[in-house]
Amino acid sequence: MDDENNVDSSNMISTLENVPNYIEDASKLAENIKITEPIKRIMVAGMGGSSISGDILKSYLHDKIEVVVNRDYFLPETVGKETLLFAVSYSGNTEETVSCFRTAQRKNMKIVVITSGGKLEELANLSKIPLIKVPKGFQPRAAVAYLFFPMLTVLGNSRMIEDPKQEIKKTVEALKNPKFKERAQDLAEKLVDKIPLIYSSEKMKSVAYRWKTQLNENAKIHAFCHSFPELNHNELVGYGNIRAPYHVIIIKDDDDYVKIKKRMEITKGLISESGINVTEIVVKGDFFLTKLFSAIYIGDLTSYYLAIKYGIDPTPVNVIEKLKKQL
Repeated sequence: MDDENNVDSSNMISTLENVPNYIEDASKLAENIKITEPIKRIMVAGMGGSSISGDILKSYLHDKIEVVVNRDYFLPETVGKETLLFAVSYSGNTEETVSCFRTAQRKNMKIVVITSGGKLEELANLSKIPLIKVPKGFQPRAAVAYLFFPMLTVLGNSRMIEDPKQEIKKTVEALKNPKFKERAQDLAEKLVDKIPLIYSSEKMKSVAYRWKTQLNENAKIHAFCHSFPELNHNELVGYGNIRAPYHVIIIKDDDDYVKIKKRMEITKGLISESGINVTEIVVKGDFFLTKLFSAIYIGDLTSYYLAIKYGIDPTPVNVIEKLKKQL
């Protein structure tokens, strides 16, 4: 759950259609920010629609650099000067993230703040901490481009990763393909009155989780996710005693490890034998970044079209607002 500003509740489809433009814009926001001190680990502190940016970063770096996503009021005792903290809160008022920011200051950690305003902007300016200011007016979950791509730019500027400009360019080009909408509309049709179960490799785990949360928040339904190979050691057994109308989605990267590919194929067959329909989403591209955001984009669009099929406005999250008022 991330605190939200007063959001523009205009048609979410226009926001989704503009994602390629948002990526281009977001990639320029951190052009002058770089880290010069030695860094051994990255931590992303955030909640809800803000924290998913950290999950995607973890998938993108995929063990090249250790990335920890912190969804709590507190930071681990083990963090210190060699940990870079991205404090990410779209509104700037997420109390858990503000708490982590204050702890990071006490521990003399290197901090970069990503926000549209609020308390975090105020604290960053007060302490002269690098601040990446993103545009207001989005639901936090719809601002994922603005919360993720500035981190990539900072890491590229700091030479912690190779310059990502070419990858970003190819990703923007890929997302302009109209086939994404067609695929999402077809899948939304299959998901009507179903409970989606989204599976992926560990490498694409952030994508499966993004699908789950977008279906939760946009279509207002339950959805669940798991990853290979772990799901073969527990969740698979549940198909022996079906108690709900599931539809399984398997997100596949054409570069998945050969053993994972084999597990996916066998699992698909076993699930199909139980009478549950399975849809495969195979993502391709010259760069892993392109694959990540292609898969995310299909999920975002699918959740939107499913909301429309249910006659639901995908934008508001009233139950979250109700909860916040009672905190």
